[in-house]
Amino acid sequence: MLTKRLIACFDIVNGNVTKAYKFQDNIYVSPAEVLAERIYKEQIDELIFYDITASWENRPIDIETVRKVAKCVFVGFTVGGGIRNLDDMYSALKAGAEKISIDSMAVRNPKIITDGAKAFGSQCMLLSTQVKLTGRTKSGYEVFIDGARTATGMDAIEWIRQGQELGAGEVCLNSIDMDGTMEGYDLNLIKLAEKAVSIPIIASGGAGRSEHLKSLFESTDASAGIISSMLYSPRMDRNYSVLELKEYLLANGINARSSLN
Repeated sequence: MLTKRLIACFDIVNGNVTKAYKFQDNIYVSPAEVLAERIYKEQIDELIFYDITASWENRPIDIETVRKVAKCVFVGFTVGGGIRNLDDMYSALKAGAEKISIDSMAVRNPKIITDGAKAFGSQCMLLSTQVKLTGRTKSGYEVFIDGARTATGMDAIEWIRQGQELGAGEVCLNSIDMDGTMEGYDLNLIKLAEKAVSIPIIASGGAGRSEHLKSLFESTDASAGIISSMLYSPRMDRNYSVLELKEYLLANGINARSSLN
């Protein structure tokens, strides 16, 4: 049985981690490198870094903040936002990233997935997708881009299937509907996705209680869950520690990574 991963996702604005509600109303949490050091010490399994305004502002990723965070964490580190070409990918990897996340730019130029996979390997390419249940596509789920500002008319399930064919080695499904709600993951979305692709799936959006992780891993084949709100959202009555969540999962028969004492 594959080990399930717990992932923190940093939504970066001007070098700081923020937390949103349905991709809007971002509130300040912490300087990115300060929070990165804290959650690394708590033994988070992986970290994803999104420069969430880069694509909308038509600029490259905040590479200096990538460097600062990379110096603080020694686990899987994925970065995205403002990645427009192979040069941007190389700069991010040179700054300390392990994987590249492609989202809005992949919709505009799907070939960037293939280019990245050929240059750095499929295992380096994460297709991140902003998804909303609109009822306007075959699956009902539609792809959005530019921080959920722009609807594309593309079916989310067909898009991730295409992304796998183009060379993506992993997919992250970001539910706009559940983002920041702390009401649980969109399990139906994950179940549809796992029928469409064979690459690992990361579920994002909605985690607010330990039971949400248990439900995700028991009822779907998701390989990882993003737990950002649970760890550090100011909107929560109380935050969880990584250790607390891992102990809960292990106690409930979920094959999570054991913490190191």
